[in-house]
Order: sequence, then C-alpha cells, then structure tokens
Amino acid sequence: MLMQISEPGQTPEPHQRKLAVGIDLGTTNSLVATVRNGSAQTLADIDGNHLLPSVVYYGENARIDVGEQALTQASGDPRNTLLSVKRLMGRSYTDVAGEESVIKSPYELLDLGQDMVKVRTRAGDLSPVQVSSEILKSLGQRAEESLGGELTGVVITVPAYFDDAQRQATKDAAKIAGLNVLRLLNEPTAAAVAYGLDQQDEVAIAVFDLGGGTFDVSVLQLTKGVFEVLSTGGDSALGGDDFDHALAQWFVAENKIVSLDMFQQRNLLTAARQAKEALSSEAEVQIGLGDVSLTLSRHQFNDLVDPLIDKAIRACKRALRDAKLRNDDIHNVVMVGGSTRVPRVRERVAEWFGREPLVDLDPDKVVALGAALQADQLVGNRSGDEMLLLDVIPLSLGLETMGGLTEKVIHRNTTIPVAMAQEFTTFKDGQTGMTIHVVQGERELVEDCRSLARFELQGIPPMVAGAARIKVTFQVDADGLLRVRAREESTGSESRIEVKPAYGLSDTDIADMLQQSWASALDDKEARALREQQVEAEALLQALSAAMLKDGEAMLSESEQAELLAKMEALHHEREQGTAASIARHIEIVGKGSEVFAERRMDASINQALAGRRVDEI
Repeated sequence: MLMQISEPGQTPEPHQRKLAVGIDLGTTNSLVATVRNGSAQTLADIDGNHLLPSVVYYGENARIDVGEQALTQASGDPRNTLLSVKRLMGRSYTDVAGEESVIKSPYELLDLGQDMVKVRTRAGDLSPVQVSSEILKSLGQRAEESLGGELTGVVITVPAYFDDAQRQATKDAAKIAGLNVLRLLNEPTAAAVAYGLDQQDEVAIAVFDLGGGTFDVSVLQLTKGVFEVLSTGGDSALGGDDFDHALAQWFVAENKIVSLDMFQQRNLLTAARQAKEALSSEAEVQIGLGDVSLTLSRHQFNDLVDPLIDKAIRACKRALRDAKLRNDDIHNVVMVGGSTRVPRVRERVAEWFGREPLVDLDPDKVVALGAALQADQLVGNRSGDEMLLLDVIPLSLGLETMGGLTEKVIHRNTTIPVAMAQEFTTFKDGQTGMTIHVVQGERELVEDCRSLARFELQGIPPMVAGAARIKVTFQVDADGLLRVRAREESTGSESRIEVKPAYGLSDTDIADMLQQSWASALDDKEARALREQQVEAEALLQALSAAMLKDGEAMLSESEQAELLAKMEALHHEREQGTAASIARHIEIVGKGSEVFAERRMDASINQALAGRRVDEI
C-alpha cells in the first residue's frame, strides 16, 4: 500500500515545491523523471539523451564512466565494462551460474556462498549494489543539475517480483549514491499511474512489462483512485538480453563455431541486438561477426524468440489464475519496457488477451513517468490528490514449528503494508528461551522453504510446556521489507529483527517455489500429517518418561511398568519408522495404557493437597 500521509512539517509552504524525482533503474537503460507544470516528463542529459544505458566502465587511474561513454568501452575492455547488473542484484553465485547461455558473460563472477555475487574488475571485487549506485548517482546528478537544487527524495521502481533481498539491495545502492528513497514502487504499478488509469471508475488491467533483463506481469484492480494489485508474476531472467542470446546462439550453431573469446562474444551480442532492433521495421537483416555473415528474416527471428515469449505468456496465465480472473475480464493491457517494441511480442500478447494493448506512451519512459508522479505526491506537492496504491507480497511468510513444520503467518498475495500476529508456546517444561526461525515459501516443511532469518527470545518464565504465551508479529512495509517481533506476554520480554536475508532468491525461484507447492500439495499434506503425529508422539513420550522416573516404581507394579514401557517402546519405534496413521494408533494405545497411572498420580496429588486440612478450610 502506498498512501499519501501528511506528517508534521511535510506539507510545503505555498508556492514552495520540493524537488522529487522518479527513477527507473533498468537492466538495459535507466531514466529519471520529474513533474513540471503538472505533468511528468523525463530529464535529458546535456546532449539531449533521455535514456542512460545501465553500463558502468572501470578504467585506469580510478576512472569511472557511466552510460553512453561506458558503453563505448564494451568491445575493447569487456571485463571492466559491466552491463545488465540488475540481473545480479540480490542474488548469489549459485542463483546466476546456470542462467547464462552458450554466449557466456565475459565477467569473472565470484562465488561467495549465499552472499551476493561479486564481479572482479580492475577497481576491485564489486557487488551489483556498488555498480548500481554509480548509475543512480549519475541520474541523481542529472536531476539536480536540471532542476537547479538538491533533491528531497526519490521513488525508485523495481520489478514486482523482486524479493526482499533484491529490494533491500536496491535501497542499499540508493543509499550509497546519497539518495533519500521515499518508496520502492513496483514497475507495473508505476506504468498504471503514468497512464492515468486511476481516473477510471472500475477496471481490471494487466501490465505486461518486458525490459532488457526482467519480465513482470501484474493484474491490477483500479477503483476510483485505488490501485490494488490482485496478483503478480514474472521472471527476473527473461528479457531483451535473452532475445540477443537466442540470435547469437543461432549464429554460432549455423556457422558451427566451437568457441568465442570474450571480445568476439561481446561483438556478436552487439550485432544480435542491432539485428533485433532493425527487424522491428525491416523484413530481413544481415548479422555478422568478422568475415562471417548470415541473413536473418523476421520469420526466422519470430521462430527463435517464440519460446521466450511462451514463458511470458505462461506467467500471464498464472497471474490471471491467481487473480481469479479470465482473459475477457481484463479491460486494458499496458505494454511496458523496451522489449515490447518487438512486433512479435505485441502480436502474441494481443492474440492471447484478445485485445490490442496500450502503446500510446513510450514503453521505455512510462515507468519513470509513473514513479515521478508518485514521488511528487509523497513529498507533498500534490496534497489535493487522493491516490492509493495497494501492492502484494509474492510468497507466504511464516515460522518453523516443532517437527520442522512451516506455520504461515502472512499468506502470499496479501496486500501490503500489513502486520499480522500469531501466538505460539513452549514445547518443554521449564523452557526459558526460544529460537524464532523465519521462513518464506508455500511448502509445508521448512526444508522446502527459504530461510530468511533466525533470532533468539530469552526471558521466558519457566513453566510447564504449553503454558507460556509468545506473540510473534510480522510486519511488512510498503517497500515489501519485513520486520519480525517476538514478545512473551506475561513478562514483556521482547526480541525483534529486521529481516535482511542472505542475498539469493530470484524471481524464477519464486515461480518455481509456487509451482512446486501446487505439484506437491498432496505429498506436503501427508508429510505435514506425519510430522504432526511425530511431534505429538515425542511430547507424550517425554511427559510419560518424566512421570515414570518420578512415580513409576511407587505407583505401578513391575508387570504394569513393563507393560507400559513396552507400549512406549512400540510408539517410539513407530515414531521413527511408521506412517501418520500407525503413529496415531500407537499414541491412542499408549494413552489408554497410561490412564490408570495418570489416575493414581492425580489421586496422590489431590490427597497431598488435602492432607491435614479441615473441610471448612477447603
């Protein structure tokens, strides 16, 4: 939820406007926009260029170039010219290692385990956050020079399917660049704002956002100024870059090329991109590398990229299913991202949705324009406007409970910001501490979900198992970032954590996790039932063992002890090797077998409590 909230000192004085901009930090190109005279417009550099290539070059003597100047170094010094780093944001080496095609990236990526991957350059080992900060810094400087003053704040757009780690990485990059982030705004939502669709009474729209390196689709319900994201999907490893790789792979295969050095790789990818762009208006083009050249027709190009477009269409199907809508429920389809200029993309999207998409605004600029409108509102320049943006979380958030089970606290596609609480208790007598394990995912077992964070709650009063009341609160803010707080209710002991997980979950991972949860629903149900019975069996065995140790010899004959111990041993065996049903049967057998022992302990406890007391005292 993105809401205009007036805070003390926030509303500007009459005729005084605060300087705020929207930034579209893109995979291929980035832009900065602001609101002037009531309308949003992108800001150009001194040469009149609005698009800033998302490229950073690290040269000799600490030289750093950003944009067009950096792009000119791509062929001559590919190892130190970093492109498409957005695809690495918030991700580990394992996440990205299998994504590159035959045409490998010339970068040397460093495997840092679950930490975010880094790139080795002459300037040192750099994270995508550091590289992105240079792009953001350049855009910030352009804005301040154009507007003639210091920026109050910025709204930065991110793919709707960016997870917590990727969003946090984006905020970190802005912080390094010296920018005050007012909000992270989902790119599809920004596009809807730019089109002014909030002025319509009540419509459902789909935003199809295919950029250079990421794909998003979001289904939004717009009702008189209220934007509600009903569902979101996408792939952070699908975009124009992949179209280029498909063309390059085709060229390599057609010419039976065995290997390419890094310079040839970069030159071939550049030639592929130029051919792709030319085919938007030409029937056929030449694509070449050195002395080798081939003719590529638009028909051949369509065949090469159709499998990639199929992936985007499948994501659209999932998003509509999650929103509980059909194709004909969608009133408008908004096209966003430079890769939607490809005629085949527009053709396939129009065919699948059954209507021509909106392409009135420049697909490269539309996201930045929407972000500028939101930034202008958040700094208080448009206090009379009423616009509410409701976003959702892509995957459920929850905790690990006994037996390695996942207890969901906030379910996927819940509108944010949101705060939800749930009460838990202790498992053992006298337990004075508890480890809170925060997880994300749709599966029933913790081992099948992603671990986000762990922290300790201490100071729980020693009580019998199940008596303590621990309230755990999950709070997700408007940027999709998570905070978790645990509080023991009787003493007020509290512990909290701002979840900053190891960078590593990609949008593809999110989609895979959802698919696995659907495909494994029956298995997960059975696995959860088994774990629940195992936990119940363990609790019963622990309680009986403690009771036997204390009162067994005094209250049970040798034969009664032997019989109960035999039943307990059978339950222990079933807990280790049996099914949920067999464990449940043995729990019932042990429960019935221990009834006499429980009655004798209860009688002894009552007799002890009443000993030496008169009737009138009771």
